Amino acid sequence: MANHKQPVPALLAVAAFSQSLPLLAWAGERLQRYLGPVALQSPWWDFNQTAYYENEMGSDLKKGFFVFEELVDPGKLAEIKLLTNGIEGEAPAAGLSDQLRPLNLDPGLLTLGKFMLATTKDQAHRLYLSQGIFAEVTLHFQDGEYLPWPWTYADYQTMPVRDFLKTARDFYKAKLKTMPQDDETASGA
Repeated sequence: MANHKQPVPALLAVAAFSQSLPLLAWAGERLQRYLGPVALQSPWWDFNQTAYYENEMGSDLKKGFFVFEELVDPGKLAEIKLLTNGIEGEAPAAGLSDQLRPLNLDPGLLTLGKFMLATTKDQAHRLYLSQGIFAEVTLHFQDGEYLPWPWTYADYQTMPVRDFLKTARDFYKAKLKTMPQDDETASGA
């Protein structure tokens, strides 16, 4: 019989995109209110790999990441996605954009071996978590870099995103070294 172990805490990263840089700053402040301080923030990149969001969010979207200081229990990902959905719902009242859907927030968890995203959309490669939330392993870490799967969104396949997540992984690895070690934590170097 296998022994049940607590999962190693993960690094929380929230991808955010919008037409409005002031709204992205507002989102960062709201996220910090609930999730604690941001440890790393990426640049805002042009999000032009798909036109999927254009009808609701407009064109000329900017996308980036907020990476949080405190590690989280991976079992909380669905709860965090519900929180970010709530913040998205508050965004129109902030008055910083006239778009139908001014903000998109996608929380993900980074571990030494993978980066996974929470979503409300089911697909063959996604697992149900709870409360209408699914998760997918978007990137896997191999040979010193994050690599995409066939289903990985085009923007997550770009080198700027993968390089930023590699920087976040270095931060995460350093955080893990400050934690009490067990076999599972120590094995992912």
